[in-house]
Formats: sequence, C-alpha cells, structure tokens
Amino acid sequence: MPFTITTQPFGPMAEDTTPITEYYIRNTETNEGFSVLPEMGGMLHRLFLRKGQELYSVLKSPDSPQALLADESYSSALLFPFPSRVRHGIYTFDGEAYALRMNEFRHENALHGFVYNQPFQVVNQEEGPTHASLTVRYDYAGDQPGYPFPFSLAVLYGLDRPEGSASSVLHVTFSAVNTGSTRCPVAFGWHPYFTLSEEPIDHLRMTLPSSTAITLNDNLLPVGQEPFTNADDISLHERTFDTPFLVDFGDRDYAETRIWSPRFDTTLRIAQDKSFPYLVVFTPPRRDSIAIEPLTANVNSFNTGEGLRILGPGESASGKIWVALS
Repeated sequence: MPFTITTQPFGPMAEDTTPITEYYIRNTETNEGFSVLPEMGGMLHRLFLRKGQELYSVLKSPDSPQALLADESYSSALLFPFPSRVRHGIYTFDGEAYALRMNEFRHENALHGFVYNQPFQVVNQEEGPTHASLTVRYDYAGDQPGYPFPFSLAVLYGLDRPEGSASSVLHVTFSAVNTGSTRCPVAFGWHPYFTLSEEPIDHLRMTLPSSTAITLNDNLLPVGQEPFTNADDISLHERTFDTPFLVDFGDRDYAETRIWSPRFDTTLRIAQDKSFPYLVVFTPPRRDSIAIEPLTANVNSFNTGEGLRILGPGESASGKIWVALS
C-alpha cells in the first residue's frame, strides 16, 4: 500500500528507563509522513511534507529521549484539560475552589495542562491506498491535584492525499469525553513548532487570520484586546511574538495561518476549524522555528470562561487542525 505504518525504538535510552516506541506513518510514493511518540504525551515528533519535487521537514522537536525529557518549550505538546495559563493554578468551578499544580514558577502559573508528559496508548491504526492514521488515547482517573474530573482524551493523527493532488495533508483531530459523574471544565490546545527545513524564521513572512490581539500583563495573562493591523503580510525579520489572537473565520468553517518562504516560494498552511477560536503565536529565542498554537479557549479560561467548554457526564468536545504545503 502507498500509506504504511511501521515502528522502531526511539533512543538510545538510559539503562534504567522504559523503552519508547516511535510510530512512523508514511506515503511511500512521495516519502511524506510523520512520526508519533505515544509514551511521550502522545506527541507528534516528525513531519515531512512535499511541494513539487522538494520534501520539507516542517516540524522542530528534540532529537533524543533525553532532550525531550529536558525540553521546557512544550514541543508538539497536547495541551489538556487547559492550554496556556491559569493564574496561580487557582480557579473556581460550580462553587468549589481548586488549586492546580504550578509548573511555571517565573510567572506563578499552572501551564499547559498535565497530559503533555503522560503515556498514551495506541488504540487504532489504519492503512489504505490514499490515507493512514494513528489514534492515541489517554484515560484519566481524576487523581491530579486540582482537577478531580475523569476524562478520556483521544487524538487522531492522519495523513491523506486529496484526489488529484501530488501532496499529502496532515490532520490532527482531538476528542475529549467526560467519563466522570459530574460536570467538568475543558479546553484543548496544540503546541507545534514549525519550520521549513530549518530556514531561520527571520527569512519568512506570515499571514494571520486575525485583526484582534489579546493583550497580556507581566504574568502573561489576558487583560484586554487591541487591533492588530497588517495581518495579511507580516515580516518575521527581527519580529518577536508571544501573543494570543482572537481568530476571524468570516464566512468560512475554518481559518488559516500561513508561513511563506520567499527563498523556496513555498507556503506552510496551518488550518483550524471553528472549535479553535483562539491562536497563540510564539517565536522562541533560538529563532529556528515558530510556534503556531490553535486553542479552543483563551489564556486563563478556567477563570474568565472565555471559550471554556463545560461537559456534562458522557458529553464530549472535539476539533480539527490540518497542515499542508502549497
């Protein structure tokens, strides 16, 4: 079959650690594909996409288990049950006060949920002539500090070749189910760092689906909004972002962020459906990649309620992101 799924150890590992398996999904006709590390938070580790005769590496992440364990940039992390920050980790829900574990001490916040370093299970694999997919799942019993609400989070990573296209598209679809007996607050985000074969981001240009930036205080928590102009053509040369945005969908069911390389005349397109009305853009100090982070809720949504979903017992939330080159 043109689309295949294979595995191999991800290592080398230290002698006292559990082996990690890397799953490779590949279009054998174009060499496009991606890899997933289920035991490392279910993260997408590699992504290769093609435009014409050129194959591009479009995802930046650490190369070894040791580097991933030491990584503090949340490369490709799945962010759940909350993305971004909760002030002091403290929030109130249905009349009860809760305290999450703080893990961003510089700004005194709880950051990016707690599934990013949990072991996921592979629950489904599909191979076919025009697609392949891998589904990973994390089942939570309600035993983390400050979040006593059981859930099941499944993420499907799929690679498809649209009819008539010579290139493939990555799909990332999440589904979260409240498996507990009470209501629970949830929000989801994804934290990939994108690159075009490691070209410095100062050489790139960006288009954002937004005319509204969310302003932050010194603790990187939202305090308001302001107009964001010239979003259709942003030079990233010496430009720094650590900024949430409110997404403009217009009359479409999705919105796209575009990263364009004038050198390669290639555009990386990151699309999000209406389940993701927020977006964070972050430029790391190393400037070898740019984080484009679709979010279902705003920063500190556990306190503000902005975009927050409340799930009753047995209810679910879902959304879809896709990545392609043109």
